[in-house]
Amino acid sequence: MAITEDTPVIVGVGQFVERINAADYRGLSAVSIAAQAALAALRDAKSVETLVDEIDDIATTRTFEDSTPVRATFGKAKNFPWALANAIGARPARALWAKAGGDSPQRLVNEAMERLAKGESKLVLLAGAEAISSARHLSKHGESRDWRDDSDGPVTDEGWGLKGMVSQYTRTHGLLNAASSYALFENARRARVKSSSEQYAMEMGRLFAPFTRVASENPYSSTENAPRTVEELATPGAGNRIIASPYCQRLMARDQVNQGAAVLLTTVARARELGIPETKWVFLHGYSRLTERAMMERSDLSESPAARLASDAALSAAGITVEDVRFFDFYSCFPIAVFNVAVDHFGLAADDPRGLTVTGGLPYFGGPGNNYSMHAIASMTERLRMHPGTYGFVGANGGLLSKYAAGVYSTLPKAWQSCDDTQNQALIDALTAPGFASQPSGRARVETYTVTYSGEAAKLGIVVARLDDGTRFLANTFDGDARTLETMAASDFLGKEIFVSPTPRGNRFALTAAELASQLPKRKIGFRQEYEHCIVERRDHVLEVTINRPDARNCLHPMANEELDSVFDAFEADSSLWIAIITGAGQAAFSAGNDLKYSASGKPMWVPANGFAGLTARASRTKPVIAAVNGFAMGGGLEIALACDIVIADETAQFALSETRVGLFAGAGGLVRLPRQIPQKIATELILSGRKFNAQQAMAYGLLSSIAPAGTALETARVLAAEIADASPTSVRLSLKVMREAEKIPSPIDALKSNAVAIDELLCSEDMMEGISAFAEKRKPAWKNR
Repeated sequence: MAITEDTPVIVGVGQFVERINAADYRGLSAVSIAAQAALAALRDAKSVETLVDEIDDIATTRTFEDSTPVRATFGKAKNFPWALANAIGARPARALWAKAGGDSPQRLVNEAMERLAKGESKLVLLAGAEAISSARHLSKHGESRDWRDDSDGPVTDEGWGLKGMVSQYTRTHGLLNAASSYALFENARRARVKSSSEQYAMEMGRLFAPFTRVASENPYSSTENAPRTVEELATPGAGNRIIASPYCQRLMARDQVNQGAAVLLTTVARARELGIPETKWVFLHGYSRLTERAMMERSDLSESPAARLASDAALSAAGITVEDVRFFDFYSCFPIAVFNVAVDHFGLAADDPRGLTVTGGLPYFGGPGNNYSMHAIASMTERLRMHPGTYGFVGANGGLLSKYAAGVYSTLPKAWQSCDDTQNQALIDALTAPGFASQPSGRARVETYTVTYSGEAAKLGIVVARLDDGTRFLANTFDGDARTLETMAASDFLGKEIFVSPTPRGNRFALTAAELASQLPKRKIGFRQEYEHCIVERRDHVLEVTINRPDARNCLHPMANEELDSVFDAFEADSSLWIAIITGAGQAAFSAGNDLKYSASGKPMWVPANGFAGLTARASRTKPVIAAVNGFAMGGGLEIALACDIVIADETAQFALSETRVGLFAGAGGLVRLPRQIPQKIATELILSGRKFNAQQAMAYGLLSSIAPAGTALETARVLAAEIADASPTSVRLSLKVMREAEKIPSPIDALKSNAVAIDELLCSEDMMEGISAFAEKRKPAWKNR
């Protein structure tokens, strides 16, 4: 077949593995492993000496340490593409650092070939690697390495690319790793195919047993494992404990590997100029890449339409059907990823003589993070060269069944054809989805579920369920609810009736309404004798609340927030308390906001339903609260002040919504309240810049009611509180109520008309009669707050 000179083609592939038990083990870094694979790809095409200087384009996948905010054990490359370039002696004109996702290698091939066909590149090197096994092994044995690399250069850095895969909602409900999320998909599929837990375990074992045989014969496998039987894969036991039902260890991707792979691409014309023999050439006949919506927005959690459409599109572009394919490699992080396309869509059997993998799959060959499919493409290239004229299919899955890139390869020449996924992506985006209930309450039915384990013990039950109206939600078991965990672990929980309620720590469910109620005892409202994170003091009708974490600049963590929430609950319920003052211990800080050190610790995070400090989202507050700002009111500290009715600041006080400076935003009310309390343009500037402003500026903006001399903010607030306490508490309370309701009504006349209910309440109050009587009798009123 005649092809044009600008037709892109794979000309070299390379793989490298370093096993920790090998005699020549050195503990190489991910960059060094990728370099070994890249040099192997250059040698495979022709030679390092001939080709390395010709590389004008390098793209690398992202290591695990560059995909999440984890700490690099021994340091890492500042700029992975340029670290690799320097390691092999290349000087590319273009460098790309791909975003996270197992689809990255196939996507990079698609995009590199498009650039080559357009003449934008001449010789492209794609590579990636992981050294997770060495990092863990060396640390365990008290050894160290210096894997830092300061190589730098112009690079297109695509970033983490986690949008749609990570959310506060899913993290709050225990979806902290791939296993728990994929387990939900897996059990959703089990529900669809109507299989028992025991039957489905065997089905997963039958699917993956052939993978173990391929891996045992692959010289680049991460370990030298022997083939496994169906029973060995599917049966829990020693060395195969349950991680998240229905998954045992041997049914999950193995990320403790030291593996690298690389692919070298050019055009037909350039390959001829460089003397690369045609026996090395492999063509991309068709390709596609599509993206799913976020998990809770999907129509059916048992399948991925994006993966199926992308696979069909790649085959269609190649002009073949699945029957024409000689070799397959389906991304196999978990069984569902293979079932979805290979079995449920293509109708392939687990023991199809063509095989479903050319590497041995992520659980057995190895799962080097985002770079696994680079190994699949390299292995596929080698297979196709050995069987000229045949076709190979590579399916690369990313995220949580979130994105899928497919490619069809062959040694048969084919004119280049660019593929457009716009129409198919529009089909995915238009799929219907159930409604979403962020805070569900009442009876529901389980759509899918999993139980996660710590060692041998069941740790957490996670469900996706539907309320009676069909809306979907996530929920967890209560801490210590052994009965529900035992029921979930011992029986089929699909379709079971449960009862759910929102809590500050996320949605929680139980097996019966009575059990739910027993797990949600109403918090006794009242003041405690002692508090750990605050100081509470009564002064007649005034409550003083002091945030007492001076060593942390009065920052708040979940426990402090809950304690303050209980304090303000008690304040609202106590009719003898009419006004509250909130301040910070010491003179350094009112509150520097959220405790970021605690947040970074990985410990559970939650905020009470009434918001930060129990104030920022308290919708039912009826009494005035005064903020006495001493020192810093930063981030959440300023948000507390904004939620108060009156703010008095020490003349040395400093304010800021500083969240943008640490990669956050003021989500506890700052983004809403500041533009409403000061001029909008100034608020926007302060929010976006995170810049500090002092008490004098805050006063000029209208944020403060007064400025107190240094060190006297609390005393000044006490004087004001006493002055307010001399007024009728009923009048004060109703005045606040009317002002808050009036904020919602644009027209002043309409706002005036809405006061009738408050006026009636005032007319019926004892305080009104007392006030009038005391005035007439020329005495001080004796308020009763009723």
